[in-house]
Amino acid sequence: MGDAAGSSSGGHATTRWSLRGMTALVTGGTRGIGHAVVEELAGLGASVHICSRREADLTECLRKWAAEGFRVTGSVCDLSSREQRDQLSREVSATFNGKLNILVNNVGTNIRKPTVEFSAEEYSFIMATNLESAYHLCQLAHPLLKASGMGSIVFISSVAGVVAVNSGSIYAATKAAMNQMTKNLACEWAKDNIRANSVAPWYIKTKLVEPLLDDKDILQRIIDRTPLRRIGEPEEVSSLVGYLCLPAASYITGQIISVDGGMTVNGLYPSG
Repeated sequence: MGDAAGSSSGGHATTRWSLRGMTALVTGGTRGIGHAVVEELAGLGASVHICSRREADLTECLRKWAAEGFRVTGSVCDLSSREQRDQLSREVSATFNGKLNILVNNVGTNIRKPTVEFSAEEYSFIMATNLESAYHLCQLAHPLLKASGMGSIVFISSVAGVVAVNSGSIYAATKAAMNQMTKNLACEWAKDNIRANSVAPWYIKTKLVEPLLDDKDILQRIIDRTPLRRIGEPEEVSSLVGYLCLPAASYITGQIISVDGGMTVNGLYPSG
């Protein structure tokens, strides 16, 4: 039910819709959706720390953002490594004086092949990168998020964790587990004033999916299943992530929100 209890006067609009003074960690922020999320949060006023496996990409992004006036720092880190995640957590704590307002678990990987063809090594790699890293980073970030007094975790999930799509069963399993973890953390950590939500994109125009979308038949099948009849843009995902981190979204937690042009609600609606 909506009432006046949670409303704010117009004089508080600037604080409700701003991240000024807040701190954020965005994993994998040098390209694609992660890159857009960094610019969204920094544009809203947050100080952002990012990580990337590729030092050259990290250096170039930090140079660009500094020139634009964004407050962004970064670390070289392979999030499939537990030791490197521990080190990243120490660096974030030192950078932000032991407090963190926002954690965006964005890093993910995939290998597309039939279920019976996956090797044990491929299974372990996808699970470690997509699920274990996000789980462990939440554990590491918890004291920092709690210390900030107002924490927000956003997982970049996928519609593959909501409905069955041809993305590979291991990838889908990691995203479905991420969605359930979102719900559990939202309830378990509410007492610490930490919220948790998942954003589940469909196909988004990034370099990761460019080779797939270059196939005109595949592209047409995707568009036919999407009521809005187009592929999404990274900024259409990052805008939702930014909103979920704002004070204006302080009563939203435990939600899995699809950014999919209507794909997940489309049963068999005509494409004409």
